[in-house]
Amino acid sequence: MTDVPDRDSVLTPPVADRRPVERTHHGDTFVDPYEWLRDKENPEVISLLEAENAYAEGQTAHLAGLRASLFDDYKARTQETDLSVPSYETHTTGQAYWYYSRTIEGKDYPLWCRVPASSQDEVPDLTGGSLPGEQVLLDGNVEAEGEKFFSLGALEVSPDGSRLLWAVDNSGDERYDVKLRQLADGSTTSIQRGIAANVTFGNDEWLFYTTVDEAWRPHQVWRHRLGSDPASDALVHQEDDERFWLWVGTSRDRSWVVLTLGSKLTGEARLVPTADPTATPRLVTPRREGLDYQVEATAERLWIIHNDRHPDFELACAPISDGEVAAPFDTWVSVLEPRPGERISEVEAYADHVVVEGRREGLPAVWIAPASDPASAEPLAFEEPLYEVSSSAHADFTTDRIRLNYTSMVTPHQVREVRLDTGVQTVLKQTPVLDHPRFGPYNPADYVQERAWATAGDGTRIPLSIVRRATTPVDASAPLVLYGYGSYEASMPIRFSVPRLSLLDHGFIYVITHIRGGGEMGRAWYEEGKLLAKTNTFTDFVDSARWLVDNGWTSPDRMVAEGGSAGGLLMGAVANLAPELFAGVHAAVPFVDALTTILNPDLPLTVTEWEEWGNPLEDAEVYAYMKSYSPYENLREVAYPAILATTGLNDTRVYYVEPLKWVQELRRTSHWGGQNPILLRTEMVAGHAGVTGRYEKWRELAWEMAWIIDRGGRGRAEGVQS
Repeated sequence: MTDVPDRDSVLTPPVADRRPVERTHHGDTFVDPYEWLRDKENPEVISLLEAENAYAEGQTAHLAGLRASLFDDYKARTQETDLSVPSYETHTTGQAYWYYSRTIEGKDYPLWCRVPASSQDEVPDLTGGSLPGEQVLLDGNVEAEGEKFFSLGALEVSPDGSRLLWAVDNSGDERYDVKLRQLADGSTTSIQRGIAANVTFGNDEWLFYTTVDEAWRPHQVWRHRLGSDPASDALVHQEDDERFWLWVGTSRDRSWVVLTLGSKLTGEARLVPTADPTATPRLVTPRREGLDYQVEATAERLWIIHNDRHPDFELACAPISDGEVAAPFDTWVSVLEPRPGERISEVEAYADHVVVEGRREGLPAVWIAPASDPASAEPLAFEEPLYEVSSSAHADFTTDRIRLNYTSMVTPHQVREVRLDTGVQTVLKQTPVLDHPRFGPYNPADYVQERAWATAGDGTRIPLSIVRRATTPVDASAPLVLYGYGSYEASMPIRFSVPRLSLLDHGFIYVITHIRGGGEMGRAWYEEGKLLAKTNTFTDFVDSARWLVDNGWTSPDRMVAEGGSAGGLLMGAVANLAPELFAGVHAAVPFVDALTTILNPDLPLTVTEWEEWGNPLEDAEVYAYMKSYSPYENLREVAYPAILATTGLNDTRVYYVEPLKWVQELRRTSHWGGQNPILLRTEMVAGHAGVTGRYEKWRELAWEMAWIIDRGGRGRAEGVQS
C-alpha cells in the first residue's frame, strides 16, 4: 500500500496500491487493481481500513456536536428501563409461565425472564421494572461481559421448562456457540461451537442444530442427546445441492421436528417425530424444480403454502400418511386461494384455527379462519392507511388468542391481542415515546404519513411511503431521504422509528420507495426486478427520485439516497445512473462488486444467489447483463455526490472488500472534489448487522444520520421545524 496519510491528517484520503489481476470470462477480460484487498489477514489491508476510518472521522469532525445531540435525542425519547408484554406458555409438566424480556437504564442488553402463571387471563402488571417472583433466565449484559460483540441466535426453553438453550455470536461472522443452562441451579455447559444460529429442542432429551459448509451455507442437521459427548452427535440430514439452505424447528404442538429446505425457487420439507427423535426423516413430498412449498405440521395433518397453481401461492391441507412419503402431492387439497392483489406467504396452525399472513393491495395482511373452514378467512381490518403488521406466533397450540405486532410510520410499536373466534383486537401495550426536552410529548398528529405513486419509465406505478412533520413544506425546499431495497421479494416495512423522529425534526421528509424486486405488490413485482430484469430495480429508484423532484417534494441538492446490502448495490447503481439527482448517497454493507462475487462459487452465498441474479459463469448473457450494472465496473468520470459507505470487517454476507474496492476506484475515477468527499467507515468488530448493544447502535445511527443531515441540509439554513 502506498500514500496512506498519517492518522492525524484529514486532508487527503488513503490511496491503495494498484496490483492488477485479470479476470476473463466469455471472451471478456476485466482488470481488477484492488482484488488483493480481499485478504483481511494482510496487515496492509487492516492499516488501510484504519486509515479510511481516520479519514472519515477527520472529514466529519465538524459533526461531532450534531452526533452528540442526536444520541441525546434517542436517549431522551426512549424508556430505557422497560418490560415487554409477557407471553403465556404451558410446559409438558403442566406448569405455566409468563415469559418476557426487560431492559435497564444504562445497560446495553435485555434480560430474559419468567414468572409462574396461574391463568392466561391474569396478565401481570407491566408498570414496574420487574415482576414479583421473577427468575432471570439469561442476562445479556452478563453474557456480553468482556466481549466486543454480542448477538443471540436461538433462545429456547425446553418443553418441560427445566433448561434454557441459546446460541451466541461474539465476532459478527454469524458462527454461533450453543450453550445449555439448567434453570434449577444455573449450571451451564457448552454443546457445540461455530455452528449456524439455528438450534431447537426436539424433546426434553434431544437437541437438533444446523452446521454450515465452507460457503457459509447451512447444509447439515445434527442430533445431540443431552448429557452425551458432542463428538458423538449424529448427522440427521445433509443437503448437497448448493442452491439449498437447511433449517430445523419444532412444530407448535411438538409432534414433529421439521427440516425445511429451500432455494430461491424450490422448497422441500422432512419430518422427524419428537416421540422418536432417532427416526429417519420422512419426506413430505418429493422435490420438484420450481415447486416452492413450506409446511406447518400438526399431529395428524399438514398445512402447506405452495405455488403449484398460483404464482402468489395458496394454502393447502393434507393428511400425514404412514408411508415413506408423508404427504404425496396428489393428497394436497386447496383450502384458501389468493384473490387478485393478494399474496399468501405464511400459515400458523392452532388446535381450532389457522392464521394466514401475506400481503393485500400492497400492505401486510393477516387472515384468521376456523381450521374446519379456512376458505372463510377474512383479512383483519386496521385503522391507518399505511401500517406494518405481523403475527407473533403463540407458543401454545391450544390457545384461543394470538398476538400481533403493529406499527406505522407515526404509531410506535404496539402489541395487540386478537381473539381467534371473534377477531377482536385489544392493544396490550404501545412502546412509550418519552417527552423531548425541546419538543415536549410525542404527538402523532404532529406528523403526516401518506401513500403516493411514482411512475416508472415503462408506465409502472411505484408505491411510495412518505412521512414528514406536518409543518414541513412540500415546496421543493425540504431535504429528503429516499430509501430503497428491491431484492429477494423482501417488502420494506412501514414502521415507526425513534431515530427517524430526529431526522423529521430537522425538517427532513423520509420516503420509502417500494421498487420492483421486492415483494410489496405480489410475486410478479419480484419477478420483474430479478435476473435479466434486475435493472428495473435501479430505474424504478431513479424514476421515484425524479418524481419527487418534479412534484415539489425536494430538490436534487437536498436529496440523500440510502440503502443497505442488496440495497447497497442499488445505491451504487443509481449513483452511476443519475449522480446529478442526489446530494449524498449512504451505501450500507453494499453489494457493489456483485459480478466478482457471483462469479466465485467458493465465496459464501454465491451458488444460492444464482437463482436471484443468474449464473454468469455458465451464461454469457447473464455475464454481460451483470457487468452492465455492477457498480464497481461502471464508474464514470463524472461528478458523483458525496458518498458514505459503511461496513463490518467480519461480515460474511457482503465482504468489507466490496465497499473498500469501490471507494478506492470511485476516488480515482470520479470528479469527487473537496465538496463531495467519498468516505468509508468500517466497524472493526462487527458483521452484516453492524455493532451490538443499544447504546453503541445509537452512536452508530447518530454518526450516519449526522452525515445525512449535513449533506441534505447544505444550501439551506439549518434549523429544526417547529
